[in-house]
Amino acid sequence: MSAADTGTQHGLTCWLLDTRTLWPGSKITDSEAAREALQLISDEERDNILRKYHIADARMSLGSALLKRLFIHKALGISWSEIRFGRKRDPKHGKPCALISSPFTSQSTIPAPVEFNVSHQAGLVALVGCKTDELDVELGVDIVCVNERNDTRVIDEEGFDGWIDIYGELFSQEESFDMKYHADAFQLLDGTLVTPDMLGRHDRCTSRNQRLSITLENGEKRTFDSDLLIDAKLRRFYTFWCYKEAYIKLDGEALLAKWIPTLEFKHVRAPRPGTVARCSTHGTWGERVSDGEVWWSGNGNGPRDTSNSSGGRGERRRLTDTRVEIQAFEEDFMIGVAAKERDAGKLPAVLTSFKGLHLEEDVMSVARNA
Repeated sequence: MSAADTGTQHGLTCWLLDTRTLWPGSKITDSEAAREALQLISDEERDNILRKYHIADARMSLGSALLKRLFIHKALGISWSEIRFGRKRDPKHGKPCALISSPFTSQSTIPAPVEFNVSHQAGLVALVGCKTDELDVELGVDIVCVNERNDTRVIDEEGFDGWIDIYGELFSQEESFDMKYHADAFQLLDGTLVTPDMLGRHDRCTSRNQRLSITLENGEKRTFDSDLLIDAKLRRFYTFWCYKEAYIKLDGEALLAKWIPTLEFKHVRAPRPGTVARCSTHGTWGERVSDGEVWWSGNGNGPRDTSNSSGGRGERRRLTDTRVEIQAFEEDFMIGVAAKERDAGKLPAVLTSFKGLHLEEDVMSVARNA
């Protein structure tokens, strides 16, 4: 089996599990297969899953627990029942990690030589991971679903600029302006591509239900509804969001850390979507985008530098040790990965080589014999 077949390239593992059709029923314990899977995780995780009100949330939490154990088992070769988890740096709020026995220190357990991160959203669960003796990096992953929430209701009431202002504590002024008044190329209903150059000052439009007129490259005049522009801006907002949350998860900080607005992303472009699953087809991957840049304008040398705890503004500079990449899946999903390397030049060229896992063939068959 090749590295691509296992979802591992150059030491980086990327897995995706679709739980939307798994474990049918109104609650997670209605499914015999789910009851079996629940016996393969810790009591604490099981209790947390059983408390989920919505079965979709329970499915994703169970899928996440299984993926983490599958990765640790394959990476370290330890039995499924011996796998333990803890947190780095802060025992309550720190980044989740795997633990192993420590025969050489006074501590009973220490962090295992692996790095991993998991995200789930709207039925999908993604994991990225590596063995740190092969690839010495910190990793973060995030999934966003563009049309999961009723964003358009708020946009109709407040305008797209007002809607962006709701998230003002998370983004810099430059990022907020960029999201409000710039747009990627997008298609009209007949497939005609509208580029930023064609759009001109219509990129300042922040309202739906407006009629906008443009001139195509061939000189033809076209009129279209501004809903298409706002949808393109909304998709781009979620690209920013995905990048930022992936980096926050890489660093292990909470979403409301004071330094978040000083972490900026430039050259952001939303990946073109894939296609949604139909009756006889699986959902397809869309475009992969890797030209986003990570910049820091806080005090100190980065988010974890103790001199920047106030989140104050400093000299803006690019974080050259960190890369971000995002890939579209189906029409509405995007998966972003952030990777910060300690050993320069070791990161693989592609950070989002995700392999879709089959629950029975790839997960449960391994767990039963591990």
